Amino acid sequence: MENVKEQEVDWGTQLQKRIKEVLGKSLHIRHVDSGSCNGCDFEMSTLTNPIYDIQRFGIDFVASPRHADMLMVTGGVTRHLEEALRKTYSSAANPKMVVAIGACACGGGIFGETYANHGGVDKIVPVYVYVPGCPPRPQAMIEGILLALDQYEKLSKRKGAMAVES
Repeated sequence: MENVKEQEVDWGTQLQKRIKEVLGKSLHIRHVDSGSCNGCDFEMSTLTNPIYDIQRFGIDFVASPRHADMLMVTGGVTRHLEEALRKTYSSAANPKMVVAIGACACGGGIFGETYANHGGVDKIVPVYVYVPGCPPRPQAMIEGILLALDQYEKLSKRKGAMAVES
């Protein structure tokens, strides 16, 4: 049990440090359900329970995409929710970090592409990081957040270098 606590503090410290390095402030996430069975949503909700408590490391879930630094999308995109996902994405501040959570968001899951389902999130909006699983474990979601921050930092440096050259 003691070893689990040490690991928890280690990834938590790493997460907090990375957020401050890359963003310079807390990370605000907007969760978007684009047609999931809610398995991934339940696992995502455990990120705020007393075991993980990611809020203590500077991560908050927000209600508005306008306040979000990152979108975490669950579920294969249904035709019914396609427009809602597009509007949420367009309302989010730039740059738009999108993390696809779960097998359905990553590639359509068991349904794939059908008359009622577009398949993966990347068919509708660009995705930074894919976190597979049905549902993925909370630790995998945290690793996905860290990977998205790495991608964001690389993109920011590349854009900064291009601005200096021009």
